[in-house]
Amino acid sequence: MAHKDDEQPTGSGAGPDETGPEENTSGPAPSGDQPESSESDADGLTIDDILGAEQAPEAAAEGASSDKEASLLIDLKRLQAEYANYRRRTEEQREREIERAKGEAVKGLLPVMDDLDRAAKHGDLVEGSPLSAIGDKVRAVAERLGVVSYGAVGDVFDPQQHEAIFQAPTPGVTETTILEVVEVGYRLGSVELRPAKVVVAVPADPSTGSGT
Repeated sequence: MAHKDDEQPTGSGAGPDETGPEENTSGPAPSGDQPESSESDADGLTIDDILGAEQAPEAAAEGASSDKEASLLIDLKRLQAEYANYRRRTEEQREREIERAKGEAVKGLLPVMDDLDRAAKHGDLVEGSPLSAIGDKVRAVAERLGVVSYGAVGDVFDPQQHEAIFQAPTPGVTETTILEVVEVGYRLGSVELRPAKVVVAVPADPSTGSGT
């Protein structure tokens, strides 16, 4: 007969002292045994690595497209400026041609206007007379066309506008001035139709009493 002390306890589990080391260990594995994560790789990039990285084909194509658009925009602005300058020069040339054409037509009126001036000096243009009315109409036409007359007694002589047909040394005169107007000068815009023909007074030479 077996004794009670010789009987073994029943059950499938082992005692607390018999638990294996593998079952007692728990928790994360040591960090030294784990591979580096992708975040560590990203944090380890340098500026040189980023700048030296190859550009994606899509980004390269987008950059090339932007550069082409900028170049086309610059070309368009240059063409617009060239066209604006061409149009301005064309308008100026057209206006000059119109003035020349008008000038040629007005030149036919100048002899008539000279006759009216002579008649006025002789007192033939009596106010209210038929001749005076005709003179007023001729001058009104010339004024509407833009004809401007110049050359008056006392004006300073300008060789660009006046033609001196005679010089008279005059004591007390400090600069050459118009003493008499023989023919009035006319211009139309920038077109010189005819210079004024004048007699000018010039400063007298104190030593000789004659002009310089």
